[in-house]
Amino acid sequence: MKTEIRKTIATDVAAITEFVRKTGFFRDSEIDIAAEVLNDAVSGRDDSYRSYSCLSGSEVIGWVCFGHTPCTVSTYDIYWIAVSPSAQRGGIGSGLLSFAESAIAGKGGYLTVIETSGADMYIPTQQFYMSNGYKLEATIRDFYDINDHKLVFTKRLDSEGSTWICG
Repeated sequence: MKTEIRKTIATDVAAITEFVRKTGFFRDSEIDIAAEVLNDAVSGRDDSYRSYSCLSGSEVIGWVCFGHTPCTVSTYDIYWIAVSPSAQRGGIGSGLLSFAESAIAGKGGYLTVIETSGADMYIPTQQFYMSNGYKLEATIRDFYDINDHKLVFTKRLDSEGSTWICG
């Protein structure tokens, strides 16, 4: 599958919001936040979000959003990474993650941070991060809910970042 990564544009928002919903991993309130972040990023209202879409032809099949962590020198948060259920398990997520890491390293970023749930349904997500070189750095117990811990994964980047392809 031939793909490309480009900055997210306004016409991508509906497709991204829809596949974020279809993944089945996010509560309605989280989907609302994803849509808010998307709209802020494409409108230019909040330049702290860097939002990129992965396309197959004209279809948006993946999304990554990251930004500099406030009050740090060279730490970046990867806020969102999502792939359309129809395109999962094809390397799109790893391509988007690698793209974000390269962009972060290009801006002088050294440390990337990703947060996710510790609930059992997120085990594949946790494994995805670890298979892409992330280490579990911290666990905050009962963060999202009772017995739903927040897991904080980190990765230290070299000065050249990583190479990337989408898919």
